[in-house]
Amino acid sequence: MQKAPHFESRFLGPKFWPMWLLICLLYLISWLPYRVLIGLGQLLGKLLYRVLGSRRKIAERNIELCFPEKTPKEVTTLTQQNFEEMGIAMFEVAIGWWWPAWRVKRLAHYEGFEHIERAFEQGKGVLLLASHQLHLEAACRVFGLKVPSVGFYRQHDNPLMEYFQYHGRAKSNKYMLDKFNVKGLIEALNQKEVCFYLPDQDYGPRRCQFVPFFAVQETASTTGTLMFAEEGNCETIAVFTSRLPNAKGYKIEVLPAFDNFPSGDDANDVRRVNAWVEQAVMRHPEQYMWVHRRFKTRPKGQSSLY
Repeated sequence: MQKAPHFESRFLGPKFWPMWLLICLLYLISWLPYRVLIGLGQLLGKLLYRVLGSRRKIAERNIELCFPEKTPKEVTTLTQQNFEEMGIAMFEVAIGWWWPAWRVKRLAHYEGFEHIERAFEQGKGVLLLASHQLHLEAACRVFGLKVPSVGFYRQHDNPLMEYFQYHGRAKSNKYMLDKFNVKGLIEALNQKEVCFYLPDQDYGPRRCQFVPFFAVQETASTTGTLMFAEEGNCETIAVFTSRLPNAKGYKIEVLPAFDNFPSGDDANDVRRVNAWVEQAVMRHPEQYMWVHRRFKTRPKGQSSLY
């Protein structure tokens, strides 16, 4: 198990004061009513749309590539909605990290958790696949109230923010593992833990297959999913997460375990994972993390899509 970061006296020094200001402000805002947080997030997102020009262009390009049938106006509209969701996500960090359990429970909606129970009954852990939905900080907190899990994540560059990030994400879950701690994740699976893994971003040319993702026929897609599924004593299970309309909260829908996974056909297995991601995205396209350069890694000899 990875050691949790401890509070250090150096965090009180002037170097960290700007970060303290941001954290304290976010914490105070977190006590506002949920509907107010959603409204403030939408306003913040409108501002981000105007000031984050490079990220806006990445989102627009990703949407154009994935949905070539969309008109320029439709691409712009979806991008604007996506940035509003991004603004809301800023405050969902506070919900995930600091809200007491009683507040989170009011927003929690669950479906399909019998599939996880079935894996436990078989004496197995669960490799839990989730996609990069913008509300994931809150959704993971909601999930942990039902089944505390282990997270696989990227450490923050700022050590003070890393302290809050780690302990915030472990609020109703068990512990976190750095994304380079492959052995640790396999051990957790063998210890019958539920381990979150997000396979839907471009992690570079190592351990990848170029398979379709929406309209992009050759998308660098990780085979790490297959490695963990094969090395760990586990079932591979995917979830759909959604922020519900009208401030009703978050729904976690657990799907049946992948059958015959991995099958030995890496390209086909990765296609299956991408097909699930596409389904997750299409439920709420505006809630997906479009600002990631999903298609930055290209097959040898192909030019950049950005």
